[in-house]
Amino acid sequence: MRLDRPIGIWLLLLPGFWGITLASGGISNFGVRECRIIALFIVGAVIMRGAGCVVNDLWDRDLDKMVERTQGRPLANGTVSVRKGIVFLATLLLIGLAVLLQFNITTIILGVTTLPLILSYPLMKRLTWWPQAFLGLTFNFGALMGYSAITGEISTPALLLYLGGIFWTLGYDTIYAHQDKEDDIMAGIKSTALKFGENSKMWVGGFYALSTASILGAHITAGNAYTTSLFILMPILHFTWQIWAWNPNDPSSSLSIFKSNHITGILILLFLIVT
Repeated sequence: MRLDRPIGIWLLLLPGFWGITLASGGISNFGVRECRIIALFIVGAVIMRGAGCVVNDLWDRDLDKMVERTQGRPLANGTVSVRKGIVFLATLLLIGLAVLLQFNITTIILGVTTLPLILSYPLMKRLTWWPQAFLGLTFNFGALMGYSAITGEISTPALLLYLGGIFWTLGYDTIYAHQDKEDDIMAGIKSTALKFGENSKMWVGGFYALSTASILGAHITAGNAYTTSLFILMPILHFTWQIWAWNPNDPSSSLSIFKSNHITGILILLFLIVT
């Protein structure tokens, strides 16, 4: 479940927080209902991120043996059998279903819709140079679900927020993929890091710009004051720092900058809190 590396939980959870905050009209409107929804999202994010890790390791157990960073994963090194992995995955999915059933029908439908994405995402690195885009579609469903958990529907602000999350993921996961470039070439794994190559900084900067524009659009179309839009400068400055500080040819730099995206997500949340 990678509980020792909580960055994945943050990156899955924060778009959900964005959706809840945007739909509620800011933190000043939070009550018992909103706090209950937040608590459910925290539990759901931990469980479903763990489930996604198990799915990934089941699909990639042979590929993981070929990549230095992933050789020690339990299914790759044989510590855990495939059968036990499947049983554990089923247990996590049942817990996730129990959490999902606490929400309204729209949110339940959205949650069920994510399951095929979660189960098929690990295949994408074999099929396309854009697996990071598929991860963006999967990881940011929380923005739609958080919004619908409050309103019972999906509207333009939620869709723009979701789009912003997708571009954010395209950026940070391209950075992440630069850790494994040499091993990925040997293993035949595809990624945007390999596709963009030396132009990766330009592409990541473009994704971050599109993410910012989409999230700002969500803020404005939700009816928030134009003056509070200035707070979008907080995540913009952090995005700018990432591009400046990142060395794509240094795996430790790629990992460090990738991990800093939980700060980006929190800054976006703070922006959405201010109405």
